[in-house]
Amino acid sequence: MTVEGQSSLRGQRAALRAKWDARYREANRIPPPALALTENLHLLPSAGQALDLACGLGENALLLAERGLDVSAWDCSPVAIERLRRAASERGLGLSAEVRDIQAQPPERETFDLILVAHFLDRALAPAIAAGLRPGGLLFYQTFTREAVSERGPTNPEHRLGPNELLHLYPGLMIRSYREEGRLGDLSRGVRDLAMLIAQRPA
Repeated sequence: MTVEGQSSLRGQRAALRAKWDARYREANRIPPPALALTENLHLLPSAGQALDLACGLGENALLLAERGLDVSAWDCSPVAIERLRRAASERGLGLSAEVRDIQAQPPERETFDLILVAHFLDRALAPAIAAGLRPGGLLFYQTFTREAVSERGPTNPEHRLGPNELLHLYPGLMIRSYREEGRLGDLSRGVRDLAMLIAQRPA
């Protein structure tokens, strides 16, 4: 990449960080954990290394730590990470919260027993996320789909999943649970606007 290209990329990432800093600074509370996690707590390992990737305010990291996992939480926003550290301290939970550019520094190979990704989509990172799992490790993934029934989530369709796209982003993993209802049936019921995946790296 040229010097000009590197400078442009740094500028884009700084602008993105500023955007999320502002959003997390204004947030009144930590949101509830992802449905993919809360509806599948019975699938969690009893111990191990877990990563909350692009963790935001850390609602999922806190729940994973409460369940006894050794949790790392990464996000580009210093504001989010500082708020997460305070929340963990208030709850008496030990976890490692780190400001990290996950596009430049994705997970290292075979580092985690569980990786959770909620409401974040970078298709280019999928191979590194899968490789970051240890044999037998689990991926919990939840994000927004283009087949939506409400206006919540990103306005840019590139930041939303196409139909069944999440299944194809992780072809080397075994599917343990998958839910994507699209616009099928009674739209007032069910889990809408989202795709939720739990997948396992073969042991």
